[in-house]
Amino acid sequence: MTTSIELAQQLREAGLGWIPESGDQFCLSAAEFEGEVFTVSDMTIEPHDYDTGTILGFNGTTEWALDSVALEKTLWLPREDQLRDLLGPTFSFLLRVDDMYVVEVDRGGQKQRFDAETAPDAYALAVLGVLSAQTA
Repeated sequence: MTTSIELAQQLREAGLGWIPESGDQFCLSAAEFEGEVFTVSDMTIEPHDYDTGTILGFNGTTEWALDSVALEKTLWLPREDQLRDLLGPTFSFLLRVDDMYVVEVDRGGQKQRFDAETAPDAYALAVLGVLSAQTA
Protein backbone atom coordinates (compact mmCIF):
# COMPACT_ATOMS: atom_id res chain seq x y z
CA MET A 1 0.00 0.00 0.00
CA THR A 2 1.28 3.47 -0.90
CA THR A 3 0.78 6.91 0.52
CA SER A 4 -2.03 9.11 -0.79
CA ILE A 5 -1.45 11.38 -3.77
CA GLU A 6 -1.97 14.47 -1.60
CA LEU A 7 0.73 13.45 0.88
CA ALA A 8 3.04 12.30 -1.93
CA GLN A 9 2.78 15.81 -3.40
CA GLN A 10 3.59 17.33 -0.01
CA LEU A 11 6.62 15.03 0.33
CA ARG A 12 7.88 16.13 -3.09
CA GLU A 13 7.33 19.80 -2.22
CA ALA A 14 9.27 19.23 1.02
CA GLY A 15 12.24 18.11 -1.08
CA LEU A 16 11.98 14.32 -0.95
CA GLY A 17 13.72 12.94 -4.03
CA TRP A 18 13.11 9.70 -5.87
CA ILE A 19 15.49 7.30 -7.56
CA PRO A 20 13.16 4.79 -9.29
CA GLU A 21 13.59 1.11 -8.45
CA SER A 22 11.66 -1.96 -9.48
CA GLY A 23 8.43 -2.17 -7.49
CA ASP A 24 8.05 1.58 -6.96
CA GLN A 25 4.67 3.07 -7.82
CA PHE A 26 3.96 6.45 -9.37
CA CYS A 27 1.30 8.44 -11.16
CA LEU A 28 1.53 10.97 -13.98
CA SER A 29 0.61 14.63 -13.83
CA ALA A 30 -1.22 14.54 -17.19
CA ALA A 31 -5.00 14.81 -16.88
CA GLU A 32 -5.63 11.87 -19.23
CA PHE A 33 -3.86 9.56 -16.76
CA GLU A 34 -5.69 10.77 -13.65
CA GLY A 35 -6.31 7.89 -11.26
CA GLU A 36 -3.82 5.59 -13.02
CA VAL A 37 -1.01 4.14 -10.91
CA PHE A 38 2.03 2.68 -12.64
CA THR A 39 4.65 0.32 -11.21
CA VAL A 40 8.32 0.38 -12.15
CA SER A 41 9.22 -3.09 -13.37
CA ASP A 42 12.26 -4.55 -15.07
CA MET A 43 9.88 -5.98 -17.65
CA THR A 44 7.58 -3.07 -18.53
CA ILE A 45 8.63 0.28 -17.00
CA GLU A 46 12.35 0.83 -16.64
CA PRO A 47 14.27 3.91 -15.51
CA HIS A 48 16.91 5.12 -17.99
CA ASP A 49 19.47 7.64 -16.75
CA TYR A 50 20.80 10.23 -19.21
CA ASP A 51 22.86 13.40 -18.82
CA THR A 52 19.62 15.35 -19.18
CA GLY A 53 17.80 13.40 -16.43
CA THR A 54 15.97 10.17 -15.75
CA ILE A 55 13.36 8.91 -18.21
CA LEU A 56 10.91 6.12 -17.40
CA GLY A 57 10.62 3.94 -20.51
CA PHE A 58 7.40 2.02 -21.15
CA ASN A 59 8.30 -1.28 -22.84
CA GLY A 60 5.68 -3.29 -24.70
CA THR A 61 2.69 -1.26 -23.54
CA THR A 62 0.74 -1.29 -26.77
CA GLU A 63 -2.51 -0.26 -25.12
CA TRP A 64 -0.99 3.09 -24.09
CA ALA A 65 0.24 5.73 -26.48
CA LEU A 66 3.17 6.31 -24.15
CA ASP A 67 6.78 5.46 -24.85
CA SER A 68 8.53 7.32 -22.04
CA VAL A 69 8.05 10.07 -19.49
CA ALA A 70 10.49 12.41 -17.76
CA LEU A 71 10.84 11.81 -14.04
CA GLU A 72 9.73 15.41 -13.40
CA LYS A 73 6.31 14.54 -14.86
CA THR A 74 5.75 11.75 -12.34
CA LEU A 75 4.71 11.63 -8.72
CA TRP A 76 6.30 8.90 -6.61
CA LEU A 77 3.86 7.14 -4.27
CA PRO A 78 6.15 5.79 -1.53
CA ARG A 79 5.28 2.51 0.17
CA GLU A 80 5.02 2.03 3.91
CA ASP A 81 8.42 0.29 4.15
CA GLN A 82 10.15 3.05 2.16
CA LEU A 83 8.71 5.75 4.41
CA ARG A 84 9.69 3.81 7.54
CA ASP A 85 13.24 3.50 6.18
CA LEU A 86 13.33 7.27 5.60
CA LEU A 87 12.55 7.83 9.28
CA GLY A 88 15.65 5.85 10.21
CA PRO A 89 16.53 5.83 13.90
CA THR A 90 13.88 8.46 14.73
CA PHE A 91 11.14 5.83 14.22
CA SER A 92 9.73 4.52 17.51
CA PHE A 93 6.58 2.57 16.63
CA LEU A 94 3.48 2.09 14.51
CA LEU A 95 0.29 1.42 16.42
CA ARG A 96 -3.33 0.85 15.40
CA VAL A 97 -5.71 2.81 17.63
CA ASP A 98 -9.40 2.28 16.83
CA ASP A 99 -9.70 3.26 13.16
CA MET A 100 -6.42 5.22 12.98
CA TYR A 101 -2.74 4.42 12.61
CA VAL A 102 -0.24 6.20 14.84
CA VAL A 103 3.45 6.61 14.08
CA GLU A 104 5.70 7.93 16.80
CA VAL A 105 9.13 9.39 16.20
CA ASP A 106 11.74 10.31 18.78
CA ARG A 107 14.00 13.20 17.88
CA GLY A 108 16.58 13.53 20.65
CA GLY A 109 14.14 12.71 23.42
CA GLN A 110 11.33 14.78 21.92
CA LYS A 111 8.50 12.44 20.91
CA GLN A 112 6.01 13.30 18.18
CA ARG A 113 2.92 11.35 17.10
CA PHE A 114 1.34 11.37 13.66
CA ASP A 115 -2.14 9.94 13.06
CA ALA A 116 -3.78 8.95 9.76
CA GLU A 117 -6.38 6.55 8.37
CA THR A 118 -3.72 4.37 6.69
CA ALA A 119 -0.28 3.28 7.84
CA PRO A 120 1.51 4.74 4.78
CA ASP A 121 -0.15 8.12 5.38
CA ALA A 122 0.85 8.08 9.06
CA TYR A 123 4.43 7.34 7.99
CA ALA A 124 4.25 10.10 5.35
CA LEU A 125 3.10 12.63 7.95
CA ALA A 126 5.97 11.57 10.21
CA VAL A 127 8.49 11.99 7.36
CA LEU A 128 7.03 15.44 6.64
CA GLY A 129 7.38 16.28 10.34
CA VAL A 130 11.03 15.21 10.39
CA LEU A 131 11.79 17.03 7.13
CA SER A 132 10.17 20.26 8.32
CA ALA A 133 12.09 20.08 11.62
CA GLN A 134 15.36 19.71 9.68
CA THR A 135 14.69 22.83 7.61
CA ALA A 136 13.47 24.95 10.52
